[in-house]
Amino acid sequence: MKQKNKYSYQKKKKKQGKGLTIGLLISGIVMTGLVIWIGMNDWDLKKSYETVSNAIGLSNTETEKAAIPDIDKKKVDTLTNEQPPLKTDEKVPEKVRESFNPSVNGGYIEGQTLPLEPKYINEILIANKKYPLPETFAPGESKDARVAFEKMAAEAKLSGYTLTAFSTYRSFEYQTTLYEKYVAKDGKEEADRYSARPGYSEHQTGLAFDIGEVNYEQHFASSSFGDTEAGKWIAANAHRFGFIMRYPLGKEAVTGYMYEAWHFRYVGVAVAKEIFNREITLEEYLEI
Repeated sequence: MKQKNKYSYQKKKKKQGKGLTIGLLISGIVMTGLVIWIGMNDWDLKKSYETVSNAIGLSNTETEKAAIPDIDKKKVDTLTNEQPPLKTDEKVPEKVRESFNPSVNGGYIEGQTLPLEPKYINEILIANKKYPLPETFAPGESKDARVAFEKMAAEAKLSGYTLTAFSTYRSFEYQTTLYEKYVAKDGKEEADRYSARPGYSEHQTGLAFDIGEVNYEQHFASSSFGDTEAGKWIAANAHRFGFIMRYPLGKEAVTGYMYEAWHFRYVGVAVAKEIFNREITLEEYLEI
């Protein structure tokens, strides 16, 4: 009887050892395959995951919903609409400041009345301190600009940046409220450096997009956005989708506004590429 129990125990132990060996072998094969698979995807874990997801039928929409958190709109509104843009550390030389006459170089022409029709130059809609818009001009957000932004955001996501346009079209009435709030806070002279008077805002054209990165709201409407990796990516690639950085660093004497790393204007691919390559502003491109 004891001999029989000893035989059964040895047989059971032998099966367990065999099972363990097979298990280790299978694990080794799986791990080897996983390493090879990741290597085939340029050692990009995200790319490998997306490929596997597609292979098993998990849609892009599902994976994106899992990856992109919801944006707190109230938080965005607080950061962008209720607070003035954070000032840049840019120091404008005195000679440049002296050359900035409020009646030229994109400056306001005091006493100017709003026009009845918007101004187009070379088929480009203009809204700056010299050429305002009619009070009744209300086109809403540009569909072309939105499509271009979505294409840009999709490509940025491949590089690991989740972009959002946190402010686009603004009505004349809304800009009035916003500007008056800034004047009450900082005074008219300072507010004019970062906020457009009613009728003079590019946001009223529906072609201006304030852009930021999801989960990095502390850089919304701040020059610090230009120092982030996402900000650098947009600055280097926006022209390929028809956008230009409207108020670049060192051009306040030309545009009339301080550096805004987040403010981009849709002008179409051909024009945007030329402005980018020549390192100029829209005013310089149109010679206005």
